Amino acid sequence: MKLGGRLCTLNVGGRRFSFPVELMKRLPLSRLSRLHSGLSESELLELCDDYDRDRNEFFFDRHSDAFSFIMLYVQHGKLRFVPHMCELSFYNEMLYWGLESSDLQLCCQRRLDQRMSDCFVHFFPEEEPQGPEEPGRRWLDRMRRTFEEPTSSLAAQILASVSVVFVVISIVMLCASTLPSWKAAESLDQHQIVEAVCIGWFTAECLVRFLVSRDKCEYVLRPLNIIDLLAIMPYYISVTMTMLTGENSQLQRAGVALRVLRMMRIFWVIKLARHFLGLQTLGLTLRRCYREMVMLLVFICVAMAIFSALAQLLEHGLDMETGNQDYASIPAACWWVVISMTTVGYGDMYPVTVAGRVLGGVCVVSGIVLLALPITFIYHSFVQCYHELKVLSARSCRPMLTSEDEDGEASADPAHAGDSPEASSSSLHDE
Repeated sequence: MKLGGRLCTLNVGGRRFSFPVELMKRLPLSRLSRLHSGLSESELLELCDDYDRDRNEFFFDRHSDAFSFIMLYVQHGKLRFVPHMCELSFYNEMLYWGLESSDLQLCCQRRLDQRMSDCFVHFFPEEEPQGPEEPGRRWLDRMRRTFEEPTSSLAAQILASVSVVFVVISIVMLCASTLPSWKAAESLDQHQIVEAVCIGWFTAECLVRFLVSRDKCEYVLRPLNIIDLLAIMPYYISVTMTMLTGENSQLQRAGVALRVLRMMRIFWVIKLARHFLGLQTLGLTLRRCYREMVMLLVFICVAMAIFSALAQLLEHGLDMETGNQDYASIPAACWWVVISMTTVGYGDMYPVTVAGRVLGGVCVVSGIVLLALPITFIYHSFVQCYHELKVLSARSCRPMLTSEDEDGEASADPAHAGDSPEASSSSLHDE
């Protein structure tokens, strides 16, 4: 449907905003830019609540003050929160019109992050409306959800349980293979059979995931898939090396490399992150808090350099002959600083002079303070990541609607088809 006239009017919550048609096409608001893509009247009503053809006027049942601030951002390039309006409500309006949190000013971004962290509320971008899917594509989507989302269906839960059992068996067999009693030929044969079965399962699982994935390059670059490859490839490399070299001296010289490859199969335990929310939360927290982790390492390195130099001087440097030999060098003193700052205290080396003991007390107290400062931010990020993944898991548990159900719902209430972000946020509050 081609929009008439050179001037478009937006009626947002009872307030009218008029714009030239060419200007609306260039606005950085995805909802408005999609109004000019030759949509039919039914598709147009999915983007707005109503449309007056005679006056070329679009009706949106949204917050008018929030849209006024969004238009100020379009004109001046700075987006801030509406005074006396909830940050989450304004962010919900931003998502509706097609903006992200990165469009906010830095001070408002911090306010939004703090608000979302306090309320444990997380918004997700609105999904683009999709047409009817082909039966083959629908089957691939079901297969993809079955293998990628363990809580999406009963079949996915059974598949995840079987995968966890194979991971546990492979880890137990890997640990048991290092026992002296497992050096017998019969035990080695049994271990190789179980190991081959586990590797076969993991390989088949990875191949199926690769075949049903939408983007093959994205699949290869995912961290969990990289871990799967690191866990599987050592087995095939070791088997290939054994077949090529045989049981001879050349294989014996490569024995160290083979043992390293076998130990790399300990990465199997990380495969559990695909099925357990706690490990996923840990990985997401480390990815989001890399700045805090780097800051923590910098604190430790700076303190280690200072205290190790002072400890070497007080314990050994002042008296080279009768000094404490454990502190003969600064690198040796660094070990004492690390175990003291982390309050581990193995007792393998300790200061004997009065000045060294005073320095040790200061080192322990400084370690407690320095480690506590960044950990506070990491803790809050961990809690936020946990609740975010919990919400995502709950969303994936909801059964997928069939195309007939989706068409029925869309035809039953087309006027509210554009209210999905608000409905989504309310459902998150309930969860």
